[in-house]
Amino acid sequence: MSPAPAPSPMRKALERLGLVRDADLSLHLPLRYEDETHIVRLADARDGEEVLIEATVRTAQVTPRPRRQLVVHVHDGSGECVLRFFHFYPTQEKAFAPGTCWRVRGVLKRGFGGDVMLHPVMRSARTELAQTLTPVYPTVAGLPQSWLRKAILAAVERSDWSDTIVVPDAWQHAPAPVLGLREALLFLHHPAPDVSLAALEDRSHPAWQRLKAEELLAQQLSQWIARRGRAQQRAPKLVARAGGLPEQLLRRLPFALTAAQQRVVAEIGNDLAAATPMHRLLQGDVGAGKTVVAALAAAVAMDAGWQCVLMAPTEILAEQHFRKLVAWLEPLGVSVAWLTGSQRKSERTLMLARIASGEASLVVGTQAVIQQQVRFHRLGLAIIDEQHRFGVAQRLALRSKSSPAPEEDSSGGDGSEGLEQHLLMMSATPIPRTLAMSYYADLDVSTLDELPPGRTPVVTRVVSDQRRDEVVERIRQQVAAGRQVYWVCPLIEESEALDLTNATATHAQLCAALPDMGVALLHSRMPAAEKRAVMEQFTVGAIAVLVSTTVIEVGVDVPNASLMVIEHAERFGLSQLHQLRGRVGRGAAASACVLLYSAPAGGRLGESARERLRAMAETQDGFEIARRDLDIRGPGEFLGARQSGAPLLRFADLAVDGAWLEWARALAPRLLEYAPDAAQRHIQRWMGGKSEFLKA
Repeated sequence: MSPAPAPSPMRKALERLGLVRDADLSLHLPLRYEDETHIVRLADARDGEEVLIEATVRTAQVTPRPRRQLVVHVHDGSGECVLRFFHFYPTQEKAFAPGTCWRVRGVLKRGFGGDVMLHPVMRSARTELAQTLTPVYPTVAGLPQSWLRKAILAAVERSDWSDTIVVPDAWQHAPAPVLGLREALLFLHHPAPDVSLAALEDRSHPAWQRLKAEELLAQQLSQWIARRGRAQQRAPKLVARAGGLPEQLLRRLPFALTAAQQRVVAEIGNDLAAATPMHRLLQGDVGAGKTVVAALAAAVAMDAGWQCVLMAPTEILAEQHFRKLVAWLEPLGVSVAWLTGSQRKSERTLMLARIASGEASLVVGTQAVIQQQVRFHRLGLAIIDEQHRFGVAQRLALRSKSSPAPEEDSSGGDGSEGLEQHLLMMSATPIPRTLAMSYYADLDVSTLDELPPGRTPVVTRVVSDQRRDEVVERIRQQVAAGRQVYWVCPLIEESEALDLTNATATHAQLCAALPDMGVALLHSRMPAAEKRAVMEQFTVGAIAVLVSTTVIEVGVDVPNASLMVIEHAERFGLSQLHQLRGRVGRGAAASACVLLYSAPAGGRLGESARERLRAMAETQDGFEIARRDLDIRGPGEFLGARQSGAPLLRFADLAVDGAWLEWARALAPRLLEYAPDAAQRHIQRWMGGKSEFLKA
């Protein structure tokens, strides 16, 4: 249901907040509450407390010094207080005539000069006291609190908040007591004055528990429906021939697969052989060997006569994949196409023709592979690396590249209708269990939980920037021993907002400190050809020290690099630090990662930054890193979902609401079976059109 018509400026302000439906308004919950239900005597008020007093004006005058302000002296019979207004209208001075009585709400500050309130809220003493706490909502310019309060209350009253959770014993095993849904909403918008504010703030009150349960159930229902929808779609059955391309590739590899890789290859092979689309997440810690698993999956698809595309978030990572796949597959007769936004038009035109004709069996590139002019001849498998780095729209665009099979296909169909491609998503950021149950509930998950032999543990040290000279000396020793070094900076130019040493300045400093040692600079604004040339020189050992921004975060594989220095490590996210650390320790040499931090002038690092650095020093376990990162940042930042448009949990917190997630996960299929119409209403109420994002 849409809200009642609002004045045009108000409507636009509501739209900026995403408040389009009555349900949106009803679920727009307060940031905090103000207590206007009882009057406090000045004599009983405490310093720093927000109170409501009823007082009579003694004097009111505008004073020019030390700053122009309206100063009002009031008393309530138990004490006196000075009200100061730095922003005021001439009419206010007249309104505060001596002898008038007012209700005054503000924060009381006590000092040697007496009691003071700055810019308190003033209402006539004839106003009735509120019966409930007064909500304060998130808002935007042009949308006053008073208007928003009325609009939200009207929306709750208009909306149908009847129970959609109609499974008979749905609440029998609930992890906490709850209120009815309408009761919970009315309570949270206007709580009783005797409620525990702590229970409201920590969301443990039964009203909050009901909203968490409803939200998590809506998400789980969406995931179940998405999974069911995919089960009804058709995909090509991709089965390799005996002695075909996958077996040939395995024989050519200079290493043996780990037991974990063999298990995951078998899981993916079973999916590809089915007539329904694979929708699998391949997760594994840095260096666990995801690329070779992806290559074997691609080999199965190509051996069955279908094309495969691999999309990576950056050109450097895409090129790393391209080089490996060309080295492994071209000797076996596979034609690999390369597609990025930086290509010359002539090269791009040639690649597009090869892809459309089917000459190129494997396509590797950045998001250029999803642009409109890209046409596949017979796409059977799509692989997305670091999938959380892409927006939802980009992932959906890749899925739309499925094309009808032009002839009899391996699934046994007649080829007259379109087939969905199989989808394999890869992530070097392991997914904590609660996150997998929530955001990835409709995915099959394969985990590489074993590192290949030969990977050396990386010693991690947290070092103050004041010991920078010692770090430079350590670099000199590593280079003298024939090793290579990364030095990572967070920015490439000065910023007034962030007092960070930029990569260009660091490069100049290291060139001066390490003459004749081969120090190079790499950042995202360099031309693609120049970036490629720098990486090639570093890979072959012609460059000893690579100063870089985070473009080398994933995919870069230089076994001779044994030292990683991360400047201003306190500014990086935990998973990002772990990814960067994974660039060293890839060879036989002992490796180290130095987290160089800089505390604010005269202060200490914030608690979140200290937690991240402590976690890095304490563990190299990617799953433990991921769990701590989720605790610190929350699911939105962890998944990169805030910028992708994915529906984030607004009320539930996966760190503390795991029991409710288990409840919702068990209830969702039962509700779909018992009352499918009620399940659809539940999803629409809580997610609107956002459930589409979960199909990506």
